[in-house]
Order: sequence, then C-alpha cells, then structure tokens
Amino acid sequence: MQIEARKERTGRVALVTGGTTGIGAAISEALLAAGYRVAANYLGNMPLAEAFSARTGIPVFEWNVADLAACNDGVACVQAAIGAVEVLVNNAGITRDVMLHKMTAAQWREVIDVDLGGCFAMCRAVIEGMRERRFGRIVNISSVNGLSGQAGQTNYAAAKAGLIGFTKSLALEGASRNITTNAIAPGYTDTAMVSAVRPDVMEQILKAVPAGRLGLPSEIARGAVFLAADDAGFINGITLSINGGKYLA
Repeated sequence: MQIEARKERTGRVALVTGGTTGIGAAISEALLAAGYRVAANYLGNMPLAEAFSARTGIPVFEWNVADLAACNDGVACVQAAIGAVEVLVNNAGITRDVMLHKMTAAQWREVIDVDLGGCFAMCRAVIEGMRERRFGRIVNISSVNGLSGQAGQTNYAAAKAGLIGFTKSLALEGASRNITTNAIAPGYTDTAMVSAVRPDVMEQILKAVPAGRLGLPSEIARGAVFLAADDAGFINGITLSINGGKYLA
C-alpha cells in the first residue's frame, strides 16, 4: 500500500527500507530535513506507517524486501510517485535470536533472506538506473554484532557481516559511475527492539559500552545523511562504526 505525501519537495530521491520505525524512521526524517524527497518502505504495520506518514509527510510503500519481484514493483511505484531512486538506505532487518544448537532452518533462513537477501534485492532493483544516470548513493545498515559476533545471533551476525562484504564489492563495481556503497555498523541503539531487553541484560550491555549509554537513532541517521551527500563521492566501501566505543575496528 502507498500512502501519499503531504507536500512536494525538490532534491534527490531517497528510499529507506524499514523506514517508518526505529533507526529507519530517524534516517527518513533526517534525509527529509536535509532536503531529500524521501520514500519509506515498510511491511505489515499499516497503522504505524499511516501515523508516520501523517506526522512527517513522507510517503510510505509496503513490500517485502526479501522478494525480488516485490522490490522491483515497489521501486517502480516510488519512481512513479516521486522520481527515480538516487539514494538507497538498506535498513530493513529482523532478528530471530537463539543459540545455534536450538536454531531451526527457518530461523536461519528468514534472517538471511531479509537482512542480507533484502539488500541484494533492493540494490538489484535500483542499480541499473543508477548506472544509467551515473549517480547513486547506497548505505547499508549493518551492526556492531556483524563485526564482533554475538552469542545467540549466528544468523543475524552472519547476515550483517555479509552486508559488509557486499558493500565493499558493490563499491568497486559502482565507483567508475559515481555510485558509492558504504555501510554503517550501529551499536546498541535506543529503539523499541532494544528497549524490550530484560533490565539485567541491559545492565550488562551498558557495561560493555564505554560511552555508558545506548545510542540515539538520530546519531545513526547523522551518519547516513553524511554518506548520502553528493559531496561524499570519494567515500566508498567503508564501514562507519557508530557504537559508543563498544567495538573498535
């Protein structure tokens, strides 16, 4: 489902997957504030998406990023509504946390398909247009746990680590056409998902963060806006860690 924008804006078109909640919502709003024409993808929670669109004026579009055909159709809808996608932020992701000796094949596959496969499907849907226009900015949201690993998250950590290799490879492919691909590896951030962690577990998490606190979604969004900028064209293939010093690499 598409929900129309309140007003028209000029500027480059940016599409944020998982862009109506948490870090994705912060990125959508930060890009809007920076002058981009923003579209936000979501899946499943229409009331929340409607409220987000009503509050921000950002049009929202529903599809499953794990489905390549749906991504192609979704990008076509965005293009018809506000223009060709010039900036793509691959933020959509899920967790199915469980120790490997208890993990089912479905729990493995679902996380890999959405968190890593979704990045492939979305990039595949926009890359030819970016190459033709000789401009593109792709920002892939990885995770500190894709760098450091995390018990109970072999599926999630594998997907997020895979995003980093994907990012570096696509950076090499797109560089000659002024298409940059970079990653952001957020640390533990104050979102609904993290806030649901048990207090005793949260205490241990904060002890491992030198900053002594969770990150703010707006702090992650600041990195995305930086990497999306026209004048960030010589920044390519990097992983920007925004984690309060939890993991230094």
